[in-house]
Amino acid sequence: MVKLAPSILAADFARLGEQVAEAEKAGADRIHVDVMDGHFVPNLSMGAPVVQSLRRITRLPLETHLMITNPDLFLEEFVAAGSDSFLVHWEGNCNLDRTVRRIKELGKRAGVVINPATPAAVLEEILPEVDQVLVMTVNPGFGHQHFLRSTLPKIERVRRMVERMKLSCEVEVDGGVDEETAPLAAEAGADVLVAGSSIFGNEAGVAAAMDRLRNIAHRQGVMRA
Repeated sequence: MVKLAPSILAADFARLGEQVAEAEKAGADRIHVDVMDGHFVPNLSMGAPVVQSLRRITRLPLETHLMITNPDLFLEEFVAAGSDSFLVHWEGNCNLDRTVRRIKELGKRAGVVINPATPAAVLEEILPEVDQVLVMTVNPGFGHQHFLRSTLPKIERVRRMVERMKLSCEVEVDGGVDEETAPLAAEAGADVLVAGSSIFGNEAGVAAAMDRLRNIAHRQGVMRA
């Protein structure tokens, strides 16, 4: 099954705990937490206190996407708050290998993120060291963006790299994932779909939105296999 990681960036923060509980009950595989600092990306979002609050109300893994400058400075703080895994960007990282190793030393899962304009080839050396790769299908920094179909060949390339190296690394996508684009990402090779607006902004409700996304993506993933 293709896994779903609801992104709380699109949640109603007045009902955040309630909506995360809905996502957990509906079978979410993890909760995706977007952290932005206004430097690495042109926006501000949440920090470790939000992770700490979520840790008290959900058993789901908390996947922390660090869209920040110098992520190494904040790893321990987020670990203490309850983060289970970290996604750090290839772009702008002074020493990606050191960052990944530090995450592993802290006992957490490590993932590397690449932006739409970043080629898959940059992953060649770091891929055996990580648990997952996140291919951004929008430019990071804001929610409610449209899926960039130009990233589909890159998802396919990353999938082929993982298979060629015989790795258990997950391939994840983030940005503009909805009922139309989820099957495209699954067909291209994505194991995990991050979805925000299409889950928390769906008029049918969180559970119905997740069921629909999961079913349509799973059918396409089976066809790919």
